[in-house]
Amino acid sequence: MRNQFHYLYRIFRTSFTPLKMWNACRLALSYRLSAFGILTRWKVKPRFISIEPVNACNLRCPECPVGMRETAVKAIHADLPLIKKLIDELAPTLMYTTLYFQGEPLLNRNFTEIVQYVRSKNILTATSTNSQLIDDNLAKSLVLSGLDRLIISVDGATQDTYEVYRVGGKLQKVIDAIYSLVKWKKELKSASPYIEVQFLVLKTNEHQLDEMKRLAKEWNVDKLTFKSAQLYDFENGHELIPITKKYARYELRADGKYHIKKFLRNRCKRLWEGAVITSTADVLPCCFDKDSRYVFGNLNENSFAECWHSENAMQFRKKLLENRKQFEMCRNCTSP
Repeated sequence: MRNQFHYLYRIFRTSFTPLKMWNACRLALSYRLSAFGILTRWKVKPRFISIEPVNACNLRCPECPVGMRETAVKAIHADLPLIKKLIDELAPTLMYTTLYFQGEPLLNRNFTEIVQYVRSKNILTATSTNSQLIDDNLAKSLVLSGLDRLIISVDGATQDTYEVYRVGGKLQKVIDAIYSLVKWKKELKSASPYIEVQFLVLKTNEHQLDEMKRLAKEWNVDKLTFKSAQLYDFENGHELIPITKKYARYELRADGKYHIKKFLRNRCKRLWEGAVITSTADVLPCCFDKDSRYVFGNLNENSFAECWHSENAMQFRKKLLENRKQFEMCRNCTSP
């Protein structure tokens, strides 16, 4: 409870500044106007961004382009000076930064330094990790860095179930990492990071939901989240779609095909409120653009504002308002 209160307090203290609130209000109004086909060109800035520390991963998850080695040819680490320049540009209005996109973020040796710099600008920080690299020393460094939120993927309560999706991973390493993080939070008297265990519900592990609830209490984490899985080539069914309807993102319809359950409107809040910056400095519309098809610009050539308000960006938003389904990545997304 104390950690949750501290996390909520951090959100309030960092987000509710006059300039950030003014920018957020203009973003919200711009998004609402888009519902009526009005595409504004106000020079607003995003409320949140995702930065990819590195485009490589140490596991081989079957539904991940990076894990399946379908994207990057070689590992590229985000340029630290460029990240600092980006944060300096956005700091007055930026509320939240997720240090994660596709790769395993902790492979970047400068990860804690990145966190410290973003936090020094009064911006909330979060990341998501498979925890295979977290030993006792790194656990201490993560707590000392000031990281606000740490999402840890645990997709199975036993090794046999866990490794079905987290191919190449060891569940015991994850458990050891969690215990180290909780230990250092206690020893350093730190309420952060807020530790959230995330369980991707699949057909192969849905029988372990109750066991995961028990384990989460035993590990003394702050939150346990059961998440539905985004799957590729789902129309004709998929071996990983869970039977439990509550956690299935897709449903079988009368045409004999699987469809995403949520009704998709020709709009997307993410396009108005955030962006993704890859390790190669490309600015993308969102985290669903896994193979960088829709690049708004590159930070090695232009400022973030020039990229985010570029003609590429405006045309993408315009086309999405006309017909969201023309973009394959948008057909598999549940963002409103």
